[in-house]
Amino acid sequence: MAVNKTVLEVTDRIVARSRPGRETYLAAMRRAAEDGPARAHLTCSNQAHAYAAMGGDQDRLATTRAPNLGIITAYNDMLSAHAPFESYPARIKDIARRMGATAQVAGGVPAMCDGVTQGQDGMELSLFSRDVIALAASVALSHNTFDAVAMLGTCDKIVPGLVMAAGAFAHLPMIFLPSGPMTSGLPNDEKAKVRKAFAAGETDRAALMQAEMAAYHGPGTCTFYGTANSNQMLMEIMGLHLPGASFVSPDTPLRHALTDAGTETILTQTALGDSYRPLYEIMDERAFVNGIVGLMATGGSTNLVLHLPAMARAFGIILTLQDFADLSEAAPLLARVYPNGLADVNHFHAAGGLGFLIAQLLDAGLVHEDVQTVAGPGLGRYTQDPQLPLNKPLAWVPGSTSSLNDKILRPQSDPFQPTGGLKHLTGNLGQSIIKLSAVKPEHRLIEAPARVFETQDAVIDAFKAGTLDGDAAIVLRFHGPQANGMPEVHGLTPTLSVLQDRGYKIALVTDGRMSGASGRIPAAIHLSPETMAQGPLARVRDGDPIRLDAEHGSLDNLAPDFENRTPDTADLATSHTGTGRELFSLFRDNATPATQGASPLFKGET
Repeated sequence: MAVNKTVLEVTDRIVARSRPGRETYLAAMRRAAEDGPARAHLTCSNQAHAYAAMGGDQDRLATTRAPNLGIITAYNDMLSAHAPFESYPARIKDIARRMGATAQVAGGVPAMCDGVTQGQDGMELSLFSRDVIALAASVALSHNTFDAVAMLGTCDKIVPGLVMAAGAFAHLPMIFLPSGPMTSGLPNDEKAKVRKAFAAGETDRAALMQAEMAAYHGPGTCTFYGTANSNQMLMEIMGLHLPGASFVSPDTPLRHALTDAGTETILTQTALGDSYRPLYEIMDERAFVNGIVGLMATGGSTNLVLHLPAMARAFGIILTLQDFADLSEAAPLLARVYPNGLADVNHFHAAGGLGFLIAQLLDAGLVHEDVQTVAGPGLGRYTQDPQLPLNKPLAWVPGSTSSLNDKILRPQSDPFQPTGGLKHLTGNLGQSIIKLSAVKPEHRLIEAPARVFETQDAVIDAFKAGTLDGDAAIVLRFHGPQANGMPEVHGLTPTLSVLQDRGYKIALVTDGRMSGASGRIPAAIHLSPETMAQGPLARVRDGDPIRLDAEHGSLDNLAPDFENRTPDTADLATSHTGTGRELFSLFRDNATPATQGASPLFKGET
């Protein structure tokens, strides 16, 4: 199938826009590759320090040309998705030894859980934790003792941060080894009902706690299609996972077999052998376009609209919101996974999963097939499913040719909707995005008076006081990256849902983020320029008529004197101290706009 015209046009303009930076980047990666294995350039003292704790592996490291695999791990046992990584290094080292190679844990990176920090002060460190992860992983790999890298990370900021670090070391082969989703617990829609009942004062905290624990009950990623599982989809469709690896649950024979196979695969791709496959050959403009199309076709997390531009810049590639918007118009919505439907990712996987979805996108010409991947050339490999027959080795077989549940997953000839899950909004309030896949058509045009707030708590207090009853465009400002680190405001979802259910026209307009698990409320998010930079939100007043037209992509303040007002300011001192926030002023002061990824690591780049 020929590649779709819009996909080609977007790819071509990304290539043209990125050419100067991409050529400089590729030249640097090729120079690093030409230097050969970095360990060869270390002194004997350098190497002795690196191998001192390696026991029986010391001789192999010091006297042979066997590859040495670096492991970057985001393990901690506070995150359900990352707890399974505890056993990965020992397993990876065993596989490496069987192949005559070695493996070392190069370093660990922090991994915070947005589910724990939602509505808490720690959420103001969440986005910038991505950049900390990128820096920490780069420090670990700077020892230059590795011939390939295995990245162990899954959740919201961890995968983007690891990818950003990978861009600086992309002359090395790299693979991402996931942990997989937890088994299904209390259905997500049932959990959401309890949350709304608690917000409305109709149930008590004991019932809420029982529901939450029944939903989040074991190791693995949370089962809704939020940022963590959107990350997994991206790593697979961009060719950084083995085919079918994303949604296999932890601590199962197939999960272990895929980890083993991933280790074996990456160790065959080093510059020491005949099948050298550096990461920079995989992560090109086509791979990023494929990732965006996958995000749209699955109704993925809006957080990736922040992360993908930052990830791309690490490889010398520049993405814009218009790229996302145009690909969203071209890509039909083929999946409905909570919050865009009732199913969770385990149901999605059982219905045919990514193998079926990628096959449909290939058939429609909506993704590039001629890409490089860790599994070899061609995205067609990712239409296959891994299987582990009894007493037989892991094998890949043709994936399902039809959906096994058309309420969850559909062919491109019969999509849930003809366009993807994202819309680019523009108007006199700036640029923003809205996720439409879970917003009902009757809620996509909102014209309502503004109610202006500067904290989530103030919104909830107004709701409890009964002063929010009525149509309202909830304006939550001073929540951009320069103001307070751009926290998610997912904690408002139950409150705003109650108001919507009462029949009011409700919208959220903010320069902050919404969780990947949100979606029923029309929410114009990532508004840029942000309020802290004297963006348009700084001129909004209570009662201003706000018009959000998601179908036509517009967001405006209709007040006649809006453009001529003096911008408001805010005292944000309380958001800059406590819970470590005082240490992040360098990040806040240097963050790029949300449209560029909100990263302090690329300040000054165009």
